[in-house]
Amino acid sequence: MKTSLVVAAALFASLCGTSAQAGKTLDTIKQRGQLVCGVNPSLPGFSAADSQGVWTGLDVDICKAIAATVLSDASKIKWTPLNAAQRFAALQSGEIDILSRNTTWTLTRDASLGLNFTGVTYYDGQGFMVPKKGRITNAKQLKGATVCVQSGTTTEKNLTDYSKAAGLKMKPVVFETQEATNKAYFSGRCQAYTTDASGLASVRNKEATNPDDHVVLPELISKEPLGPAVRRGDDEFFAIAKWVVFALIEAEEYGITKANVDDMKAKSTDPVVQRILGTSEDTGKLLGLDKDWAYRAIKEVGNYGEIFERNVGPKSALKLPRGANNLWNKGWPDVRPARALSLSLTLR
Repeated sequence: MKTSLVVAAALFASLCGTSAQAGKTLDTIKQRGQLVCGVNPSLPGFSAADSQGVWTGLDVDICKAIAATVLSDASKIKWTPLNAAQRFAALQSGEIDILSRNTTWTLTRDASLGLNFTGVTYYDGQGFMVPKKGRITNAKQLKGATVCVQSGTTTEKNLTDYSKAAGLKMKPVVFETQEATNKAYFSGRCQAYTTDASGLASVRNKEATNPDDHVVLPELISKEPLGPAVRRGDDEFFAIAKWVVFALIEAEEYGITKANVDDMKAKSTDPVVQRILGTSEDTGKLLGLDKDWAYRAIKEVGNYGEIFERNVGPKSALKLPRGANNLWNKGWPDVRPARALSLSLTLR
């Protein structure tokens, strides 16, 4: 799974070619003066707004980085909250410029919905949450159980597949919105709740009267590579959105942070750092941008590691381990080095 981070580093270092022409999406964003970003209405750690309407989260920070890149201002964003059923139509119709909403990169979505995924920003897997008082310690004990699940998601199909393959005969209780799913589970309508493990941690932390009364079981029943998506047909904006993510990852690898980016821009003699920050080669012209495009993204939101830590990491409210989302050069815990990125994508 970490091969994607290796690829990002290698591709960033070798970025070359002729100058790019601005695509229609980038032109529209500049004329509008805003990036329109589709997000989850309420998934703390990934995207959520506080009482003042300020949005935060890992998915939110990806949009902020792109806005900083193309508009020189991370605040120039119109946030469009979307439920699972709305998200793809909003992107296809042009209502939003980018979908950054805990969305799994699958074959079906990639090949049939008229969109392009720009990379993986969080590797996840689907799990189950249950009340601690039920003394359930593994998913195999959920035979015949009612399970709350949101419709219009990969989660619903994964539940059906897993239940059938394991002979568990689980009974899905399906809801259109995440809010309805949360309410049903915490009111006792279902014996378990299933979604991405990171989502379960977020829901438990936000919605439970006492989070310690609920347990996320250890089994993961799917691969869920989550990432932003853009409309197919605009290669220029696709390239920008993709390389912003790669730049944030590479910045972490080379120790470029929000706090030290100005100092490194002024003093670093490392050729890769100079290339990232635009003090040597002008990679921006290849994307239809200026040479400071990556510098602005890092200056506004920090590198990928900083984004991870403040939103979902061990010191955040969600307390999620870095795990498979670590850099390639930080070791390969529980992952074979030869494992290809293709194996972390999901054929459904």
